[in-house]
Amino acid sequence: MQKYLLLISLLLTSLYAQKSTTEILGDIFLLTLPLGTYGTTLYLEDDDGQIEFYKSLGTTLVVTYALKYSVKEERPNHEDNLSFPSGHSSTTFASASFIHMRYGFKYAILPYLAAIYTGYSRVDSQQHYTSDVVAGALIGIASSWLFTSSYKNVKLQALSKNDYRGVSLSYKW
Repeated sequence: MQKYLLLISLLLTSLYAQKSTTEILGDIFLLTLPLGTYGTTLYLEDDDGQIEFYKSLGTTLVVTYALKYSVKEERPNHEDNLSFPSGHSSTTFASASFIHMRYGFKYAILPYLAAIYTGYSRVDSQQHYTSDVVAGALIGIASSWLFTSSYKNVKLQALSKNDYRGVSLSYKW
């Protein structure tokens, strides 16, 4: 067992030796945001939320990779033709916006910051153009908005008009 762990650690070390800290953090957020989001649904015993997250993330991945293999845009670093849209961005924004839509904006602030940083890391490492990152973010956000409902069907929302400020509380039957 120790031999396998050593081999895996050497492989990961060699893969990440050529990457910047910014790119490594973006890769870490790619894994931790969806895992953390799914873990939240498990912790809260939110079975409906789990199903909604499956639908949201599944749709995000299908749309992202369908576009990647249809558009075949070359990456800025000329590695391959799978630049548009950014899969890192679509996945992290799907996770952050699921948290936002399901549990509220205050719980999504840190996930949104991590998703934004992930998008930045993809441009900084020359894996994507800014348009790839924006398109990925929009795909992730749209899929979460499409499939995600508020937790416990209660929604508290701030209202603001030109001369009016207030709060709206609604319950979905």
